[in-house]
Amino acid sequence: MIGASAGRIARRFALLRQAGRGGLATYLAGGDPDPETFRALLAGLPKAGADLIEIGMPFTDPMADGPVIQLGNLRALKRGMTLVRVLDSVRQFRLGDGETPIVLMGYFNPIYRYGAEPFAQAAAAAGVDGLIVVDLPPEEDEELRGPARAAGLDLVRLTAPTTDDGRLPLVVGTATGFVYYVAITGITGAAGATEQSVRAAVQRIRRHTALPVAVGFGIKTPAQAAAIAAIADAAVVGTALVQRLADNLDAAGNARPGLVDDVLGFVAALAAGVRGARGTRRP
Repeated sequence: MIGASAGRIARRFALLRQAGRGGLATYLAGGDPDPETFRALLAGLPKAGADLIEIGMPFTDPMADGPVIQLGNLRALKRGMTLVRVLDSVRQFRLGDGETPIVLMGYFNPIYRYGAEPFAQAAAAAGVDGLIVVDLPPEEDEELRGPARAAGLDLVRLTAPTTDDGRLPLVVGTATGFVYYVAITGITGAAGATEQSVRAAVQRIRRHTALPVAVGFGIKTPAQAAAIAAIADAAVVGTALVQRLADNLDAAGNARPGLVDDVLGFVAALAAGVRGARGTRRP
């Protein structure tokens, strides 16, 4: 039985375990390609099959992201997207969906400018469930960790192939929600890791935490998403979705008719792959 007091992220992973499958987490830059189209995409993601939703907080210098997601950030910023408008989009989404977990992903600078405590309170009030802050290591995150926990937000940690066994307990020790394994050494959009290396990494992470493990970076196809979902608790797809969106823009960067249907159709294909995957799921 799933406790009603558990947060949305915990409830979703518990339901996935009950179903005996991994989940699909999708990433889009908040406000890309424009606020109205983004809101339509956001509203359609759960029905298309997204189990968790990551929203990028637009930023001018997304240093861990490859060119595809960098351009998505720039498109959103040029259309006037701000952190406040991202929260407004989440608030509107919550009017029609009270269960799909939403995690904001990005960099500390916009949060710092907003103020860590008021940001955490505003994010929770809007319906955000967790935060992934790429450039905020656990040794330096107390400024955000305290306010996030007080507001009931999960603080998701990133681990990578370079995170050794000496550092891993520190990284995951204060994590909540889930652990995000970055399967490659490099920026988003680079070539994916092998199934063998991902399986070994997930097993190693699970020796240090009971939290679910999501795997991202380099997943571009339904088959790849299925393979990862058979190993981990969720597969995260970002660059491939943002590229699909970009492929549906005209020369001026405006959304062509059919953009929303095409992107959500791709999400549905990814979800079908994930739901067809079978692996060794943890009890």
